[in-house]
Amino acid sequence: MLVPYSHTWPLVFQDLRQALLPVFAGTPIEIMHIGSTSVPGLAAKPVIDLLLGAPTLAEIEARVADIVRLDYIYRPHYETAIPQRRYFVKDIAGDLRIHLHGVEQGGRLWREHLRFRDLLRVDDARRSEYEALKRRLDIVHAGDKAAYTLEKGAYIRSLLSSMDD
Repeated sequence: MLVPYSHTWPLVFQDLRQALLPVFAGTPIEIMHIGSTSVPGLAAKPVIDLLLGAPTLAEIEARVADIVRLDYIYRPHYETAIPQRRYFVKDIAGDLRIHLHGVEQGGRLWREHLRFRDLLRVDDARRSEYEALKRRLDIVHAGDKAAYTLEKGAYIRSLLSSMDD
């Protein structure tokens, strides 16, 4: 269910980021806010997406137990579909959900997530178009998260590939 943009989302992201940083002490990582909640003014599902970039996936894998101690649930079965990502989820107070995407910093997933976020932050027309798509998909695919995500993903891939031209 989409909700209006909340100015608390970046604050929640900062708190989550600060809690994760000690897990990777001594390792050069970056943690970025991505997804719809990272785009001011964009309606979103109440999900804070964190993009954790590490030099290698092995750096993330070595810390799975530490991340789990922060109340994240590791979801390795998603690695079949996206082998370049280590994925964690967390529920916090209220209806807010956290998705942590561990990827190689500078890799394709890292670059694509940041390109899409940055495009929506600066391009009002694309942001409005994307929000309209999400609102339509929220109705058409109510109760079918997989179909919603698949169709939304096709739009994102199409947009990113058009930027390569």
